[in-house]
Amino acid sequence: MHLVIVESPTKARKLSGYLGKEFRVEASVGHVRDLPKSGLGVDEETLEPTYEVNEDKKKVVSNLKKQAKDAELVYLATDPDREGEAIAWHIQALLSEAKGSTKKPSDFRRATFHEITKSAVLKAMEKPTELNMHLVDAQQARRVLDRLVGYKVSPVLWKKIRRGLSAGRVQSVALRLLAEREREIEAFIPDEYWEVDVALAKETQKAEIFVEGKAVKEIPEGILMGSVQTVNGKKFAPKVEADVVDLKKVIPSATMVISDIEKKGRKRSSLPPFTTSSLQQKAATTYGFSGKKTMQLAQHLYEEGLITYHRTDSFNLSTQALDMARAHISEKYGADYLPATPKQFATKSKNAQEAHEAIRVTDISIFGDDIVAKSTKFTAQHVKLYSLIWNRYVASQMTAAQYEQTAVTVAFTPKEEGTAVKEGEIRVSGSILKFDGWTRLFPNREDTLLPEVEKGDVLHHVDSLFAQKFTQPPARFNDASLIKELEKRGIGRPSTYASIISVVVDRGYVERKEKRFFTSPVGLTVSDFLIESFPEFMEYEFTAEMEEDLDRIARGEREWKKVVASLYNPLSKKIAKVTDTAERKQIPVEKTGEVCPDCGKTDHGEIVIRTGRYGKFKSCSRFPDCKFTENISEKLEDVKCPLCQKGDVVIKNSRWGKSFFGCERYPECDWASWKKPEKGELVTAADWKVMQEKRAERKKKWLESRKKTTGAKKPAAKKKPTKKKAAAKKKTKK
Repeated sequence: MHLVIVESPTKARKLSGYLGKEFRVEASVGHVRDLPKSGLGVDEETLEPTYEVNEDKKKVVSNLKKQAKDAELVYLATDPDREGEAIAWHIQALLSEAKGSTKKPSDFRRATFHEITKSAVLKAMEKPTELNMHLVDAQQARRVLDRLVGYKVSPVLWKKIRRGLSAGRVQSVALRLLAEREREIEAFIPDEYWEVDVALAKETQKAEIFVEGKAVKEIPEGILMGSVQTVNGKKFAPKVEADVVDLKKVIPSATMVISDIEKKGRKRSSLPPFTTSSLQQKAATTYGFSGKKTMQLAQHLYEEGLITYHRTDSFNLSTQALDMARAHISEKYGADYLPATPKQFATKSKNAQEAHEAIRVTDISIFGDDIVAKSTKFTAQHVKLYSLIWNRYVASQMTAAQYEQTAVTVAFTPKEEGTAVKEGEIRVSGSILKFDGWTRLFPNREDTLLPEVEKGDVLHHVDSLFAQKFTQPPARFNDASLIKELEKRGIGRPSTYASIISVVVDRGYVERKEKRFFTSPVGLTVSDFLIESFPEFMEYEFTAEMEEDLDRIARGEREWKKVVASLYNPLSKKIAKVTDTAERKQIPVEKTGEVCPDCGKTDHGEIVIRTGRYGKFKSCSRFPDCKFTENISEKLEDVKCPLCQKGDVVIKNSRWGKSFFGCERYPECDWASWKKPEKGELVTAADWKVMQEKRAERKKKWLESRKKTTGAKKPAAKKKPTKKKAAAKKKTKK
């Protein structure tokens, strides 16, 4: 009998169906051992880590040891990356060191595959390899480094700011990005500017094109929409209303003549197939998925054999994948959509391995809605992500989209004399899709059609808009833009982006509101303190270089303990100095002017608004001497509860820190929603009952699938101690 060990029960089930009876497949359910949960677990002199079996994995390890005793060979078939290699190494070590074990290194095989399909699995089993210790060392270096930084710097935050805060090698630098953006937004001073838009037509006509400061959705046929580009031979850039006063008088009655028409073709090539980073960004912008949600969905799809491995930096596609895509394109869309040769994309990442593929589907004949039949745990979100991957993979091998762009220049001159405006130009642009190519799979735009016009045609004013505008502050980061910025600066790696974002949100350093990040006072204070106290370690370039060093370890170019020592030795000295000399930081509070109901009369305490891990709350300014606290109910303005139509809608925080909307009359009215309700929105009692039933059904399915995949059960109720034990406990305390 041969033993095959993978991480997840789902993966084990899939492999069992592909391998013969001589193979037994078991799941480790993730990591089986790690650094201890309590204590540093790393020798600060030698940097040697101390690993221990996780408490919840002792039964799993015991079973693996039992199965390994009877196995002729043990195949380690964990994921093909650093984490997977490390899990395989830990398993091999535990099975070799087990009491009574006769297992030698030659009794173990490493099997790696990038898709869970029968052909890929059998091929990997036929040609096994050995453990890649460079990848194992890279994972150890990252784990040890993160433990040292987290366990040594976090207590400094407890002492200098408040207990419960944490620091991390990468999370703290990501927090700096968010904090600096928050400061930029706070310091931003808007500048006024004006825009002049004009609606023109070949025939004289009356129509209201601009309503409430913007163009109507349906523009009447024959209208050309343009904006003023030059006045008196100079670029038109009005800053204040005075700059457009003369133009307001001139435009409605000016003589308008087409002075130039420029037409040119443009091609838009397809985008490469997804990598981990680009998948997270696209899922965020298209469906609003967080990085964490995207990776969870992708993990499910991978384990069911529907997509290739979803942690990759490579744009590479195998010959088989290229042939599969090209055959489908030719059959489904025709020769016009198929390039003469397969399209190749250059990979930017230095560490990308060509053996790894981009993320793609494993069977092109399986479409989005088809996957629901593959697993009961698949939801509409799985279908969306799978369809996104399918479309991007196929589109990457299709021909370019072709457009015809038209630019019309309209010269205008005033009919009346005596105005400061002597002449000017209006620019009208249009674009027509001549051949859709790869965009056939992503129809996300409409043509800007222009009426048939020729040079020298006289046009007539239909309507115009003189709009006052103001420059906007830098946009807040969302999941997609933050991941893009982290990737651009080399902070973290694609497989860690989701966890980086989750940590800064879970710690209360950042709030996610309507899919955008707002840095909290706690986050700003922590970031400021770390930049002030540990400036070298908070530098973007330093963090990026450290990530590159970890990649060098993975490539066998550097020794892992030397890399860790090069960071930790100077950091440990800095920690000691900061602990002794740095001043304590106060988290800013917002004063309300209210008197504390507990101590206001006697000790003059007043109510302030503080920010905790789960959002804002009211507290006494004399805390911790006065323990008064009160929850804050933030209301939506002019929005009544969609269900009862009586109570206001308030914003609350769930136990996970995520905001949701609920009725202030709870528990009399139990309406609640993750989605922000619109003004005037109505939900009938019957509809609400159906929604509740569907919600309960989804929760039931989730619990069942979680139980199947992780073996998770509800925690057993604590037994009350017997009188004898209670008496002994009481005596011990005394």
